[in-house]
Amino acid sequence: MILFIYLIIYFLFVFVIRSFLLWKRTGVNPLTFNKTDDAHGFNGKVFTVITFLELIVVGIYAFKNNWYDYLLPFWYLEHPILIKIGWGLLILSLILVWIAQSQMSNSWRIGIDEKNKAKLVTSGMFSISRNPIFLGIMIANIGLFLVLPNAFTLLIVSLSTISINTQIRLEEEFLKREFGAEYEDYLKKVRRWI
Repeated sequence: MILFIYLIIYFLFVFVIRSFLLWKRTGVNPLTFNKTDDAHGFNGKVFTVITFLELIVVGIYAFKNNWYDYLLPFWYLEHPILIKIGWGLLILSLILVWIAQSQMSNSWRIGIDEKNKAKLVTSGMFSISRNPIFLGIMIANIGLFLVLPNAFTLLIVSLSTISINTQIRLEEEFLKREFGAEYEDYLKKVRRWI
């Protein structure tokens, strides 16, 4: 039950509250995934599937524990130390993502926003990693796997790794067009992950 509550809090803080605050300040909707079948729109659908899959898996664990065996648990990884490490990663992720979103301020979006001009953020956590928010989300997915090691949380890690890496490349191409030499210079100074 605690994991389910944590996941709800995570989604509230990282997506709902952050989106509302940005919209309230700027009038800009930060949810920018389109409904088309291009790579960006498709990736938005994959992100949605991953989110619902996380909620279903954690919901089964919290409320229908007798169904948990259907998730094909890796019982040999169910160790108290790994569970503690997983919880540490989940908490670390929330902190990292919240700080990185705060540092992006009005430039933060979910997806690529071609309608509203944003400022290129290169300071704070973005001086260490070009993608600290995505890094934080990857850390959360690994943490979830360590807390609930099963075939479906492994699928979540796999899908999100592919989807996030695809999204990063789409965003990099957009940022090159949007900011030109300024972004090219940033690429030379800061690595994609750390």
